[in-house]
Amino acid sequence: MLYFRMFLTMAISLYTSRVVLNTLGVEDFGIYNVVAGVVGMFSFLNSAMSGATQRFLSFEIGKDNFAQLRKVFATSVNIHLLIALVILVLAETIGLWFLNHKLTIPEDRMVAANWIYQFAIFSFVVKIVSVPYTASIIAREHMNIYAYVSIVEVSLKLLLVFLIQWLTYDKLIMYGMLMFGVSFLLLMIDRIYAKRKFEECTYKYVWDKAIFKEMLGYTGWNLFGTGAYVTYNQGVNILLNIFFGPAINAARGIAYQVNGAINGFVGNFQVALNPQIVKSYAAGDTKYMEQLIFQGSKYAFFLLFCVSLPIIMETELILKWWLKIVPDYAVLFCRLVLINALIDSISFPIMAGAQASGRIKWYMIVAGGLLLLILPISYVFLKMGYPPQTTFYVSIVISVMAMFARLIMVSRLIHISVSKFLSHVVFRIVVVVIVSLILPAIVFYKMEAGLTRFFVLETVTVVSIVASILLVGLKKNEKQFLKEKAVFLLKKFKLIK
Repeated sequence: MLYFRMFLTMAISLYTSRVVLNTLGVEDFGIYNVVAGVVGMFSFLNSAMSGATQRFLSFEIGKDNFAQLRKVFATSVNIHLLIALVILVLAETIGLWFLNHKLTIPEDRMVAANWIYQFAIFSFVVKIVSVPYTASIIAREHMNIYAYVSIVEVSLKLLLVFLIQWLTYDKLIMYGMLMFGVSFLLLMIDRIYAKRKFEECTYKYVWDKAIFKEMLGYTGWNLFGTGAYVTYNQGVNILLNIFFGPAINAARGIAYQVNGAINGFVGNFQVALNPQIVKSYAAGDTKYMEQLIFQGSKYAFFLLFCVSLPIIMETELILKWWLKIVPDYAVLFCRLVLINALIDSISFPIMAGAQASGRIKWYMIVAGGLLLLILPISYVFLKMGYPPQTTFYVSIVISVMAMFARLIMVSRLIHISVSKFLSHVVFRIVVVVIVSLILPAIVFYKMEAGLTRFFVLETVTVVSIVASILLVGLKKNEKQFLKEKAVFLLKKFKLIK
């Protein structure tokens, strides 16, 4: 269900991005991305607590402790309400001042930018309040419902994209208002389902000082890690706006739209994997947990690589078909952000292992500290006159360093083998990448750009990647597992007897 949801949401997301860009225009699309990004700077508060909520709920489910589970849920609701209030105050003071005095926005679009900002704040607050309910659905592994709600979300966003084309009022303002409406409806769906299906989600006020302190302590360090990611990501967006204007933000926005759609392959896999890692740790099954982390890192990369490489090879042609209006730098930005995403995908299961342990202080200090370096280093290069793509090169280098730092830190927290990870995961990934690039590279450089090369190259790339993964990427027992799973699915859908 998660992968069906992913294919559908990816197709709709890419299509809606194209329509929104063409409907709003490059300038307004850039304004929406940078203004929503200011609100996004506060999202690290919510992201940190969301990760903590999922971890604590999964942990108590793994220990089969219902009384404690109910207290954890009630405490998470209390904390999220506090976070919503804090973000509302920060956004309406510091954020509002930054929007009106520091961002580069044309004077005649400032009113629309302020409206968009308010709707973005309201949408964000609604998402914060919905986190405990969504986290419960994921922790209980009701992935089909999680998938259905996501499908409803993208379908509604597709509908509103058509609506703004017919509205005569300011399209940018109407887009922000309708996006808020979608967020509110999704909150109601998650809340109603969770309350009906999970007894612990019937909220009753509980004040448990021990749980509150434990969750807040965990969140505090998780806050630093997620805050580092959001700060560098949105900070770079703002730096590009200051140095180059909103047109560059439009190009970066397109790149991250592609990245968000493609990352669904890893995101769905990770959503299903994380609760299992936490539950296996809570149950004391460290051998199974290590197996999940190793295979999760490898499979996450392979899934993303299968989808990303064909796009990286023919980015220019794909963007022309997709967008019609292709902002300057969008092609290069897309390629670089996908390379960065491939590197980060290896780390996702490692992060889940750290969070399962609950002892994340030094892990977050080291990993978050490295990510924070991206912003000042990027600023120095831009100040020296380097082009905007330099920010992506800096991010890629730091991501490689962060991956190895995470591995070393997690090996100390949950005692996984660094040497085994390097040989069983990293080495096989490198070999697959090298082998699978040979044939596509020959086709790319020997054939002239155009429709024929596109279809030949995409076919050769997919075949080359799949063959490389089967030949050198997987161990014997992993190949056997995939074979058994494929047979099971074919029988389930009655394609074979």
